[in-house]
Amino acid sequence: MEFPFEKALVTGGAGFIGSHVVEELVKMGIDTISVDNYFAGKHENLEHLKDYPNFHEVECDITDRDELAKHFPGVEAVFHQAASKKTICLNDPPRDLAINAEGAFHLLELSRDHGVKKFVHISTGSVYGEAQYYPQDEKHPLVPTSYYGVSKLAGERYAKCFNLLYDLDTTVLRYFHVYGPRQESSDVGGVVSIFTRRLIEGKPLTIFGDGTQQRSFTWVKDVVKANLLAATTPAAKGEIYNCASGITVTIQKLAEMVADILGVRDPQINYEDWQVGDIKVFNIDNSKIRGELGLDFLTDFRKGLEMTVEWARDYFTKKRA
Repeated sequence: MEFPFEKALVTGGAGFIGSHVVEELVKMGIDTISVDNYFAGKHENLEHLKDYPNFHEVECDITDRDELAKHFPGVEAVFHQAASKKTICLNDPPRDLAINAEGAFHLLELSRDHGVKKFVHISTGSVYGEAQYYPQDEKHPLVPTSYYGVSKLAGERYAKCFNLLYDLDTTVLRYFHVYGPRQESSDVGGVVSIFTRRLIEGKPLTIFGDGTQQRSFTWVKDVVKANLLAATTPAAKGEIYNCASGITVTIQKLAEMVADILGVRDPQINYEDWQVGDIKVFNIDNSKIRGELGLDFLTDFRKGLEMTVEWARDYFTKKRA
């Protein structure tokens, strides 16, 4: 894939998905700046890139506009991966709003002022809320049922506004339950990594509700490809895409699959009350991103899960050593 930009900035670059985007850009020879406040991001996610002369690691909060501005000269493409996690938004809604809405606004303003040629804005399937029809396409009504969904929708709207008012080339990607190596495995992380860690540690799993809730899991490397295609496809300007594999798995089935891969028989599962704002079913239409960007997804969920669990097993073995 030919990348027409010489310098890129990735927010949330030390995070799970952001570090994979940074890694791909750096290995493509792009001068790449990773911006992260390290609240959730980890230096270890980027450690393997330290010897690349085109890799630059910056500690900065995206709500600090003045500090952000120092890193924009020469930047041609922005991949805005940073976000307040859904799992913590209830604890501090004003902070959630500041990161997901105000932070996005700062980045868009700076991109406009510095002549950035491409802005890829990351959003979430949570902007839809409970499904009014299946599968959910990009035209589905937007009725978010969580603070996270509301603040991410505000970021989306700002991106579209800058596209319309200033002709800034923006594209929005809505993520759905991305999984893979480096995903946060603490109790505020992703469900795949949480289940994997707890089973490796010999601990019981917790499922909120009865386990019948469905999730649409997407392999992290596919998400990286989506970012690059969004940045290099002219038809993506001003567009919004569901970035989802279309693979739907229940949380109960996921627990059973992870246990099977790890060789854990009859894992202990504790069932607790449903979480506030939790969406029960995700059934996503990805025909637009397939058709317009030509993105092919990993369709073998078991294979992706095995690669993720293998990485996690190696990671926790090294941590214990």
